[in-house]
Amino acid sequence: MTLYRANPKDGVAWITGGGSGLGRALARDFAKHGYAVAVTSLPDEPVDTLLVETAQMSGHVKSFPCDVTDEEGMARTVAAIEKEMGPIILAVFNAGNYIATPGERLVVRDFHRSFAVNYFGIVNGLVPAVEQMRGRGRGHVVLVGSVTAYSGWPTTAAYGGTKAAINILAESLKYDFDKMNIRIQVMNPGFVDTPLTEKNSLPMPGLMPVHRASRRMARGIRKGGFEVTFPYHVSWPLKLLGILPRPICRLVIRLTTSWRARPLFIEPKASGEKDPSPNRKPAKQ
Repeated sequence: MTLYRANPKDGVAWITGGGSGLGRALARDFAKHGYAVAVTSLPDEPVDTLLVETAQMSGHVKSFPCDVTDEEGMARTVAAIEKEMGPIILAVFNAGNYIATPGERLVVRDFHRSFAVNYFGIVNGLVPAVEQMRGRGRGHVVLVGSVTAYSGWPTTAAYGGTKAAINILAESLKYDFDKMNIRIQVMNPGFVDTPLTEKNSLPMPGLMPVHRASRRMARGIRKGGFEVTFPYHVSWPLKLLGILPRPICRLVIRLTTSWRARPLFIEPKASGEKDPSPNRKPAKQ
């Protein structure tokens, strides 16, 4: 049996993190190709301009605001989309944040927030969406990871950890999803010019404009296999680096980032301070 692949004639494409960056660009691409698109972003992140931009396209976009960390809210969002627009046949879990985690300035909250958004933000939507797909006997799910999942890079202990977990999540679920005729893909893009990468101080070779990354992702959804990674001249060397012996991998990363020459920076803590950065705001979903 050929595994199901989403078709705009079959129902709705749902995108989380669709208010900005890659998710927003992908929503435009989907609408251009005839999809009815449900976009979920933070309630305070307006998507009015996106609705205007796509108004004359063959598809259309509708907003369903929700914080992906809200488990019950995400279940209600799935129910609302299905009631107001139709069956979700494609779910793209794109919402994410990036919080730098330098080893000399670790904050527990940063790890909790990273996993709450990047990993459990997927799980909160995946569970109710897949339940609907299972009942219909078909569906298509896309989890957005990153090339940082292939090996550990400086300051990505939280972010890279979430992306590695997403890859394992997809690998593990594929066995049973195949039997339910639900296609699952993991997208591991390289560096894309979005609000997330603006917060990254590391070298970002092959930085892609968001519209090009969106087109590559859309093509991967239409034609690609289980893992889609791009651009090849960045992603494949990083994938190879990830399978090298650890000492060699770490040496290459140190040389690439000039990390040994980077001085440690330890900001003085105020007296009695428990959380060094309680007001730190991650990039938006």
